[in-house]
Amino acid sequence: MPWAAGVIVGALAVSVGGIAGAVRTETPPPEVISPPVDLAAPALSAGSLDQQIDALRARVERLPADGSAWAALGLAYVEQARISGDPRYYDTAETVLRRSVAVAPDDNFAAAAGDAALAAARHDFDTAYRRAQEGLAINGSNPILLGALADAAIQLGRYEEAFTATQRMVDVRPDTSSLARVSYTWELRGDTALARRYMERALEVSPSAAASAFAHHHLGELAFDSGDAAAALRHHDRAVDAEPRYRAALQGRAKAHAALDNVDAAVADYEAVIESTPLPAYVLEYGELLESLGRTDEAAEMYALFEAAQRLFADAGVAPDVDALLYEADHGDPAEALTLAEAAVVERPFVEMQDAYAWALHRTGRNREALEWSDRARSIGTRNALWAFHAGIIRSALGDAEGARRDLELALEINPHFHPIHALRARAELAAMEER
Repeated sequence: MPWAAGVIVGALAVSVGGIAGAVRTETPPPEVISPPVDLAAPALSAGSLDQQIDALRARVERLPADGSAWAALGLAYVEQARISGDPRYYDTAETVLRRSVAVAPDDNFAAAAGDAALAAARHDFDTAYRRAQEGLAINGSNPILLGALADAAIQLGRYEEAFTATQRMVDVRPDTSSLARVSYTWELRGDTALARRYMERALEVSPSAAASAFAHHHLGELAFDSGDAAAALRHHDRAVDAEPRYRAALQGRAKAHAALDNVDAAVADYEAVIESTPLPAYVLEYGELLESLGRTDEAAEMYALFEAAQRLFADAGVAPDVDALLYEADHGDPAEALTLAEAAVVERPFVEMQDAYAWALHRTGRNREALEWSDRARSIGTRNALWAFHAGIIRSALGDAEGARRDLELALEINPHFHPIHALRARAELAAMEER
């Protein structure tokens, strides 16, 4: 992958039912008292999430002092922003979470979990980390809070702490959400075989069609990122069969179709995704596919839509993500990419952000610094074809032909279809090296 922050928030919501019980008191609480809706299943589509929100709103109207139900409603609004692509729901979530604290100011670990999810969605990982810690000080075995802590710690570059929290989460509750997180930690460390085994376990224990779709989608992403587009397509097909409105799986299927030269199918899937869920990452990916196909006018429309979506997210208090940096570096203003990256890499020293910073440095001619940051991004072992491509181009700019060849070949070995434009450039660069 690695997972974008929005996907991390979605993984948190796989097990949101865990916070929907009574706020912890002096005596050990009973088992979670859930609202009249299955919040333990991932909300993968707007329709299913609307039902959850309606049920939670009815509950807080009937029981206005139920702080945990208010917290679950706040987290559901965070998830609604992710699914719909409309970040204005974050303000609604914040209002609802403040209500949770107001009606239950003491020992409200549920509100802490909601706050952590909201902060993560806005890419404020310092706050997400702090609120997760505060919640765990009240309830140290809550899997939702352990997952939130792990997610924030990863984005802050605190990898060992994240791995420990993730292991603790799966020890407490070995379900689809916790096993998916363990899978990701092994992918991050470069062990894709172990990552796949944990995700297969996540699929085995999935309690619902939606949870199965979630697991199949991430198995598809693992397959695609390892260069097996055919296996990726099979998993994404199964995810869409299980939950037809799951847009992340439809986007994954579009990417797999494109890699397999099923261009019409890829375009149809992307169009369906963009029509209902114009998340910036999806829009940019589709635009780059269109550009690679020579459909430059349509690509320009997608890039304009991407910029509009970025403005909407910025207005909602969401800090720029890696996609914004790479867009500016590749299609916009490299100097702006560098400005954004210089701030982001301090606030969020995650390996994915370090690679984006390296690319922005390269695009502004600062290649020696770029190589240092590229090496730092790859230091924990992640096998990422795009990062290898970036390293190869940076080494080429520094005159290291052998190092450039090694990294460009690695990029195509990991995944020959890692990017619709850059994979073509990698092949062209290698062909030019052979001619010299």
